[in-house]
Amino acid sequence: MESIRELILNYIELDEAEWEHCSQMLKIDTINKKEIVLFQNTVCKNIYFVVKGLLRTYFIDQRGNEKTFHFSTENTFATDYESFLKRTPSHYAIQALEDTIVITISLEMHESIYTKLRYGERLGRLIAEDYFFMINDKIKALYGQTPLERYNTMNKKFPKILQRIPQHYIASYLNITSVHLSRLK
Repeated sequence: MESIRELILNYIELDEAEWEHCSQMLKIDTINKKEIVLFQNTVCKNIYFVVKGLLRTYFIDQRGNEKTFHFSTENTFATDYESFLKRTPSHYAIQALEDTIVITISLEMHESIYTKLRYGERLGRLIAEDYFFMINDKIKALYGQTPLERYNTMNKKFPKILQRIPQHYIASYLNITSVHLSRLK
């Protein structure tokens, strides 16, 4: 629980009473390796804060191919934020690539943070901005970087990811083939 408190404190001031309110609603869950916590085309009901482990956000394209969109490592979030907020079917799926411990944040808690914390709306805005920047960076990388530049950026963004994730997920994240990934390495 302390890791999510530290993350919140990076965004806003939080007094003991506010933390007490938040911590009572937080739920710690264990997700087994390969378990899917969000299926594509279902409504995303939670935000997952990764305490330990690794989650993969991906989608299945029109040809039936899996495309990895993002990795969520320790002290980061995983969700389909649009589906979560709008209560619409998700465009993504989320799967654990390792045994993973998460703090689960429900929509009710999310809304309570806005109303019960002094700076709750600011926290929500800053997290939404970070989510936007992550998506924006992904789009810029796909359209503006070479595969080698995307590979180097990935290594900076996710240190030691190559030791944690199967090669075909890395290739999918980079939007290249596994053969091309082997050449880059």
